[in-house]
Amino acid sequence: MNRFLLILLLVLVWVNNCFARDTRAARNNSLLARVTVYWAHGGRGADRYTRQHKSATGTRLHVGHCAVDPKKIPYGSRVVLPDGTALAAVDTGSAVRNRKAARRAGRTSDERNAIVIDKFFETKGQAVAWANTNPPFVNVKVVPPNAPVVSTPNITSTQPIALSSPAPTAAPVPAAPAIASAGSAVKNPLGRLGR
Repeated sequence: MNRFLLILLLVLVWVNNCFARDTRAARNNSLLARVTVYWAHGGRGADRYTRQHKSATGTRLHVGHCAVDPKKIPYGSRVVLPDGTALAAVDTGSAVRNRKAARRAGRTSDERNAIVIDKFFETKGQAVAWANTNPPFVNVKVVPPNAPVVSTPNITSTQPIALSSPAPTAAPVPAAPAIASAGSAVKNPLGRLGR
């Protein structure tokens, strides 16, 4: 009987592990990434292709693009940073693919195993200023290239909102404002009492 219960328990544990999902990834749908910067003009942060604004996909580089490992993040994906900035994944590089920056700067095993995203800037000054004001490791959300774009709902309306009943056809004569003595209650036009 004990052997039967032990086998049943092992089978249940095995079945549970087989059908279990990674709940951490499903819960927040984000990846830990080491975000680095590269630029087109000034200093040693640019190679020959970057100075010519050429990317690995043939797209002309501009602000809002990033370099990724295409095996982890497919080209054309949108990488959303914690501040809401969306970057288009259009470029790659050897340092991004081998995760050199994450392996060197990571303090924990999760940080050392993080993916690397290289954000493009036009000048070295812009890149260094952004890098100095943002943390090196952040959780990013990756939106695949074939995912539908979720637009924000438009809550503005061009129609005016009527706050009172329509005005009579004849123009009313404006009344003189009432002067209240100190400490007396004055009737508010909205119907509330005020002082």
